[in-house]
Amino acid sequence: MHPSIDGDLFLQVFVTIIVIMDPLGSTPVFLSLTAGYTARERRAAALQAVGLAAAVILAFALFGEGLLRVLGISLPSLQVAGGLLLVLVALELLNPRADAGLLDATDRRNVALVPLGTPLLAGPGAIATTMVYMRQADGAWDGVTVVLGLLGALVVVYAALRFAGVLTRALRENGVHVLSRIVGLLLAAIAVQLVAEGIQEWVRHGVR
Repeated sequence: MHPSIDGDLFLQVFVTIIVIMDPLGSTPVFLSLTAGYTARERRAAALQAVGLAAAVILAFALFGEGLLRVLGISLPSLQVAGGLLLVLVALELLNPRADAGLLDATDRRNVALVPLGTPLLAGPGAIATTMVYMRQADGAWDGVTVVLGLLGALVVVYAALRFAGVLTRALRENGVHVLSRIVGLLLAAIAVQLVAEGIQEWVRHGVR
């Protein structure tokens, strides 16, 4: 069979990473952190944040396998841990704190790197999930598919941050809150699925 990109795997990675990063829910935080920025500085901040997130997640996706082998961590253990982390993220989306992610707008540090790039975008949920997909990859082409799915999701995240002002004005505050809660529910379902699959592997093959 001629090697090719797995469309189903690409779509699964693409959608999962978008749900985890929640670009619509991140736009109000992004706008608050860059409140004192010019339009050009805000565009640069969006690019830097997404670039850092891509570098961090790809580093774990490519080299995390060796680290897990050294630590003796199995795939089911990673799946369960990743699922539990996603549950925490989902709960935060479903019941956000009023002051979550807000910084003083007069603080001129490069917020594009911290906290935007990491941990807002490249958080433990996105890192763990990408590592799980890479460990499940059957051959080099599946690995390429996972990377392409991740990069495609990051393009969407960048577009959301790049046009954050437009999206927020169009959806208004209530619309953003509603969408964030819907995303939280979807993320909780993905988390439960990861945990269930990990436990199923434990039942079949034992805890290794």
